[in-house]
Amino acid sequence: MHRTIILSSLPILAVACLAGCSGAGGQSARADLQAKSDSHVSGTVQFHETADGVEVSYQLSGLPGAGQYGFHIHESGDCSAADGSSAKGHWNPAGADHGGPEGPGHAGDLGNIEADQSGAANGSISSSRFHLGSEPSPIGLAVIVHGKADDLHSQPTGNAGPRIACGVIVAR
Repeated sequence: MHRTIILSSLPILAVACLAGCSGAGGQSARADLQAKSDSHVSGTVQFHETADGVEVSYQLSGLPGAGQYGFHIHESGDCSAADGSSAKGHWNPAGADHGGPEGPGHAGDLGNIEADQSGAANGSISSSRFHLGSEPSPIGLAVIVHGKADDLHSQPTGNAGPRIACGVIVAR
């Protein structure tokens, strides 16, 4: 009798799991970055949906040195150009002015990442401007690391310099 109850409950549990798995905490994505503009940058950017938005974590190496580098999501998932220009401009589905990672700004404005003396950058940034499982979603778009710090206010891109790494965001 217990076996029948357990087996007959499985479809209900599966439906409950599917409903719960599609919400916050269940979605993730990844971008593997490749060098652009004759740089030596490589690494991984991971996206994970949380109750408050999306946590974007990064592990990069080969940056030109210690300092800050602009970090954005761009509107095209095309990293084919040697200078990263095929990724087009910053992802901006709401038509906002450029800004920092908090307050008003493009959905793709993630601010700056900080590299150490060896050119490595590891950390995370949280954003409530987008989601992974619903619109606006960055799935299929590109992550770009720029060669200079984003000043967080110059229009339209923050004067962040050349694109030194690019990777397409894919769902996992």
